[in-house]
Amino acid sequence: MPHAVAVTVNGTSYPREIEPTLLLVEYLRETLGLTGTHVGCDTSQCGACTVLVDGRATKACTMLAVQADGAEVITIEGLAKNGDMHPIQRAFAKEHALQCGFCTPGLMITAVDFLERNPSPSDAEIRHAIKGNLCRCTGYHNIVNAIRSASAEMRQSAGARPKVAAEVKR
Repeated sequence: MPHAVAVTVNGTSYPREIEPTLLLVEYLRETLGLTGTHVGCDTSQCGACTVLVDGRATKACTMLAVQADGAEVITIEGLAKNGDMHPIQRAFAKEHALQCGFCTPGLMITAVDFLERNPSPSDAEIRHAIKGNLCRCTGYHNIVNAIRSASAEMRQSAGARPKVAAEVKR
């Protein structure tokens, strides 16, 4: 029996009737067509499906969409603001922190949440923060560099944290 939900994704509310067993990652990809959130393992081991749910990094492959009813969800598509990339996106490009790119959206979302809570992390803290995100291509060195670089940019930018697109639309 379908269940009514209203999930705000990247600043837009999406009221829908959905099956109660629909995973959040399926809702984002199949119902809303936001394919930047990837499905890697279906067991929450790889982190490719990570999105922000009410500001916290959450693995969308193990969360039901009905659990996000009333929540604010930010996907990789919602990080840019008015066509301007988020500092984490710029840093990943600048530091060559991706190869195939499959894990990149989840790593970026994880980093955004982490840097909100720890704006000046050590490399060891960065490595600990991304331990739930697997990358089979990069060896993580450039990913750590990118997160460190984004951290510095975010601290420099007028003392205020950059807002994601969903926050700007309000």
